[in-house]
Amino acid sequence: MTIINPASNYGTVTIVGVGLIGASLGLALKQAGVVNKVLGVGRSTENLNQALQMGAIDGIVDLVQAAKQSDVIVLCVPVAQMRTAFEILEPHLEPKTMLTDAGSTKGDVILAAKEVLGKKACQFVPAHPIAGGAQHGASAAKADLFQGKQTILCPLQENSPQDIDLIEGFWQSIGAVVKKISCVQHDAIYAAVSHLPHILAYALMVSVINSEDADQKLDHVGVGFKDFTRIAASSPEMWRDVCLGNRTSILKELDQYLAIVGHMRKLIAENDGAGLEKLFNKASKARQDMDVL
Repeated sequence: MTIINPASNYGTVTIVGVGLIGASLGLALKQAGVVNKVLGVGRSTENLNQALQMGAIDGIVDLVQAAKQSDVIVLCVPVAQMRTAFEILEPHLEPKTMLTDAGSTKGDVILAAKEVLGKKACQFVPAHPIAGGAQHGASAAKADLFQGKQTILCPLQENSPQDIDLIEGFWQSIGAVVKKISCVQHDAIYAAVSHLPHILAYALMVSVINSEDADQKLDHVGVGFKDFTRIAASSPEMWRDVCLGNRTSILKELDQYLAIVGHMRKLIAENDGAGLEKLFNKASKARQDMDVL
């Protein structure tokens, strides 16, 4: 195993899942010059070969080989696949190998890690890079994807301060701004500001394409519709898993949203222009204030 200096080198890093996030991570680590080697694990030979050709990874391994060879392993797979990855890694995991992830939900992933890894759970520092794009797959990867973007860490009680610092430095090395919050806070916050918007984008697309005049509607879409639905092009598998993995928090946010939509419907039905304008003004001011933060 390579001796790691958190300030300069993370040795051999294996990325499990080399889609948009994983391949971008590989490119970013290599561009930053903080690794000796980047290995890739994945289901799709085509995607792995794409990542190899792009220079996002230097070689292809399986999970068992990754556990034996890596200094840091980053799980960039859909959250429902995390438990299986932990199960394969656990028997072969070297004591000095650190694990982190890029999952959009944290409570379910942490539960799986603790149940499967047992005492080795101390080697896992959960993370969530707040970066992505409408497209998915290695071909959409960008070396600057994480630059200036937040990465949330949700450290475990079992993590040592040194290991937390190491993983914090790891994400900072690719330009991310690291913040630490609890997994409960994380899942509640991102149900509102990330998970719900994706659900709404998918829902609007389905509503339009299920219309009898769907073709005519799609022929006349403008910038507003394209902006709103851009994230509906994201990975369906990933967002299916997010919805199920964080369903309690998402259902709470969805119910609140539906109540507001119901109220807006009532205002429109009652021809209440003043009520609508009051609601729109409140939303408009809050959105404008976001841009000056």
